[in-house]
Amino acid sequence: MTRLGDSVARTSELLAQDLSSDKAVEQLLTETKARRYLDLSDLSPKEQAALITARSVEVLPGEEQLAERIEERRAAGRGLSVKLGIDPTAADIHLGHAVPVIVLSRLQRMGHDVTLLIGDFTAKIGDPSGRTAERPPLTDEDIAENLAGYRDQVRPFVDFGKVSFRQNTEWLTPYSFPELLTLLSQVPVSQLLQREDFRSRLAAGSGLTMSELLYPIAQGLDSVALESDVELGGADQLLNLQMGRKLMELRGQQPQLVVTMPLIEGTDGTGAKMSKSKGNYVGLTATADDVFGKIMSIPDRLMEPYLKAWTEWTDEEVTLALSRVADRSLHPMDLKKVLAGEVVAALYDVETAAAARAGFVAQFSKKSFADVESLPVVDTGEHGGETVAGVLTKVLEFTPSASAARRIAKQNGLRLVLETGDGQRAVVLPEAAAARPLAEVVAEVLAEAGTGAAAGGVFLKAGRKLAQLTGL
Repeated sequence: MTRLGDSVARTSELLAQDLSSDKAVEQLLTETKARRYLDLSDLSPKEQAALITARSVEVLPGEEQLAERIEERRAAGRGLSVKLGIDPTAADIHLGHAVPVIVLSRLQRMGHDVTLLIGDFTAKIGDPSGRTAERPPLTDEDIAENLAGYRDQVRPFVDFGKVSFRQNTEWLTPYSFPELLTLLSQVPVSQLLQREDFRSRLAAGSGLTMSELLYPIAQGLDSVALESDVELGGADQLLNLQMGRKLMELRGQQPQLVVTMPLIEGTDGTGAKMSKSKGNYVGLTATADDVFGKIMSIPDRLMEPYLKAWTEWTDEEVTLALSRVADRSLHPMDLKKVLAGEVVAALYDVETAAAARAGFVAQFSKKSFADVESLPVVDTGEHGGETVAGVLTKVLEFTPSASAARRIAKQNGLRLVLETGDGQRAVVLPEAAAARPLAEVVAEVLAEAGTGAAAGGVFLKAGRKLAQLTGL
């Protein structure tokens, strides 16, 4: 049996246990955390290809061809040349960005040669994928600043001691205009305009710049320079990755295989992909408690894609866990706590994940929120004149923007919780309340409830985040 097979056998036994038990979950997380560093080189080419395909949207030309390429390179005494391109467009990244890095790590542990391609040249153009307007190009200073923290943020997912780093200024800066014209004469404009985002923008009367049209060419030249066997990318990068195949073929090289990963839906469950601008993301630099709480806030239907995206579980293990939920031998909340623990353990360690789990249980199983230690407090005497959205964004930093606060309210996630001698009463605040002064909103709710200043306290709740209001 392979090393992965041994681990799966042990994990399957743990998944059959009582996962409401802290001890059982800690044992499970210990096993699955260790798997993130497991040597996968004993898997056969077919097993390797199947494991990569299981976490992809598409493998082109196909899984069989991927297995054949692995076998071919193995016969030559080396691994695949695997490329993942990174445009340094932001200083902070989130779990959505980690998806291809996790797949890169698996390929690395299978014994393949992996390269992180830093798109310092293409970042100055701006990747147009999925955009409704041209993205402002970055300066050299922007790029340097954004790259500074990238390695530390994704370090939990990949062994940088075995990664080759390249920058595409190496070959794109000296590329001459005659060379470019010769190349472009072999690339139909119709192929560049196949992109849905380009067609939509043209149909809406928006313009396209030549630099945007040339972006896929520049990215394809990266694959030519690196002579890639496999290129990884998000599903929205498919046409860019296919351009790499075409340019390699034009240069007489063996075209790379393309592996695309899913774009992960954000924590708010609205269907929008994880994005900082939408406030539905989990940052890689977030605290363990914040990470755990955000994962616990997701709708149940997101557990399967999240388990597949950020854990080392196989399809067999995911199916086993979900079947237990379906037959009601495992509560969805218990599985979600395992998922949240998996993410925290990946970013930190198992001990930190256990502490975050204990903190979450302590906070949200209390009959009285007033018993919870370290709860943030907002003095309405000081901040009551600010809008509810302003308090959530600037004072508590529960949301990244006022629009994010309004979105939570629109989804019925913004509430005032009143504690009286008879227990708790939660009052859902309408979206319009987010734009009104906090003190005014609280006064109206208390008046309607006829409780005055609630004996047990008044609490502002945004999603899973909670704060106590004082000075009422």
